[in-house]
Amino acid sequence: METDKWGRRIRAFRKLKGYTQEGLAKELDISVSVLGEVERGSRVPKEDFLVEVAEVLNIPLQDLIPQEETQRSE
Repeated sequence: METDKWGRRIRAFRKLKGYTQEGLAKELDISVSVLGEVERGSRVPKEDFLVEVAEVLNIPLQDLIPQEETQRSE
């Protein structure tokens, strides 16, 4: 899995939902630097983190999964 693809999807949905990095980090109870690392692809997001991001952004977890990952599992 390429971590930058996860990060780009998280960043896109964060912006779509009107969150700043600071705002989303606060909702997730993490530091802005951790969120930034995930969005840049330098930190691998764990499944529980992805579930929490999806809940906060009010989107299905499936929407965060990069298309390449979805196609591999089919």
